[in-house]
Order: sequence, then C-alpha cells, then structure tokens
Amino acid sequence: MQRIDAHQHFWKFDPVRDAWIDDTMRVIQRDFYPTDLKPLLEQHGFDGCISVQADQSQAENDFLLSLANQYDFIEGIVGWVDLQDDNIEERLAQLSQFPKLKGFRHVLQSEPQRDFMLRPAFQRGIGALQLFDFAYDVLIYPDQLNFTRLLIESFPAQRFVIDHLAKPYIKNKNIEGWKRDITSLAKYDHVYCKVSGMVTEAAWKDWEKADFRPYLDVILQGFGTSRLMFGSDWPVCTVAGTYTEVVDIVQDYFSGFSIEEQNALYGGTASKFYNL
Repeated sequence: MQRIDAHQHFWKFDPVRDAWIDDTMRVIQRDFYPTDLKPLLEQHGFDGCISVQADQSQAENDFLLSLANQYDFIEGIVGWVDLQDDNIEERLAQLSQFPKLKGFRHVLQSEPQRDFMLRPAFQRGIGALQLFDFAYDVLIYPDQLNFTRLLIESFPAQRFVIDHLAKPYIKNKNIEGWKRDITSLAKYDHVYCKVSGMVTEAAWKDWEKADFRPYLDVILQGFGTSRLMFGSDWPVCTVAGTYTEVVDIVQDYFSGFSIEEQNALYGGTASKFYNL
C-alpha cells in the first residue's frame, strides 16, 4: 500500500499574491518546491503526496500540473476553478483532460459572506463536479460548519473532505461548539476529514501533544478510521513545528490501532477518495 501525505503545498513566493503569509509567518516567506519536500517524504516513509492549491487562479493549476509532470511522487492535485462560472461544465470538461487533477478547493474560510457555499451559483458548480468525478476540499472555520452541512446534504453523491478538522480553536482550548457541529457533519458517509493543520491552530511555540488529543478523539468518534486521512500541511505547518513533529503527533495517537486502520489513515483512504 502506498503511504500518502494527503495535504501539502508548493509555491514560488510572491509577497503581493501571497499576502496571507504575513510577517508572523516569516519562516515560509520563500519558495517551496518538490525538491524541498521529497527528502521529508522519504525520511518518513511516504511514497507520494497530494498537492493543494494555495492561490485561486488558473495559473495555480498550470504551476502544480507542471510540477506533477516533472515529479512522479506528486500523486494528485487539488486545484482551483471558479465554481460560479456560467460555463462551469465546459471549464471542468477542459480540466478533466489532466489525469493528476483530482479535485478543487475554494478558500471559503476567507469569504466575508460566511455562508458563501450556499450561493446558488456556487452550488451549481458543486453539482457540476459530480459529472466529472472530481472531489471537493472544504476549507472553512468552525463558524461555517453548519452552512457546510447544508451544502453537503444537497449533494449526497459528491465526495467532500474537510481540511484541517475545520480549524478548531485549539489555542484557546475552545472545543464544545466545534465538537457539536463537526460531529453533526460527520454523520454523512460521503464526507471525509483530513488529520492536518492542527499545529497552526495551537499556540505556535508552546503546544504539547496532549493539546491535540481531545480534538482527535472527536474526529475519530465522528468519522471512524475509514474516513480520515493524514496530511502534513507542509510547509505551512513549519510556522509552528517541524514535519517530523507533525507526523509524530498523529503517529503517537494512532500507534495502538490495527495495521489496516493505520494503512487507511496513511494512504488507503486518500487513494480511494482521490482515485489515485
């Protein structure tokens, strides 16, 4: 079975385009390429990765596809497309010619309209994804979980995965509202969750492994082992820890699980979800 890091990013740093990488994240204000990631994957026994968009443009798709053509270990790409485009089906038909393009993501967490995903035009775009068997990555904050539940209820045949546990408030140890809402969403079998992005939601320089256990308990109970997939969120994770530390948090928690369950977490579920 292939071991897959199901969530990471590449970019050629542009301070204007990448303004979200502010001075508090100075450590990642530089270029990150496959040659930077490959040694880390090899060190931790990963065979490949899923590269996820960090910019909302067709240029981002072109950039990631060019890297995937050069490096076989990039198993799949989650790109970006304007789901509200009047010609979305035609656009997806064009993009479906690229075998490594597995799905799409919109940066919903940053939309001023918190229920942006319920816009009729956006939902029409989500409906079009099914026609071409594309997956959809959901990037949200906890205040958007209930809106997202309404979205996924409307598309029972669409594969959804929640990125970064929907970014719970780990730093403040505020768990109850997030726990209630993500548990409600996890009841839908076509929704998965990435075990990723946790260290950046904690106190960056002052977290302990124990801080993450209550949140891992919740997603394990909600999604079970068959709908969880590990992702490093490299290089974003390096603002709060190393690649090794991110792996160790998850490895420690799941160390007592069966080989089959661990195989699912570290690649089997991602392979199935993204049709690798």
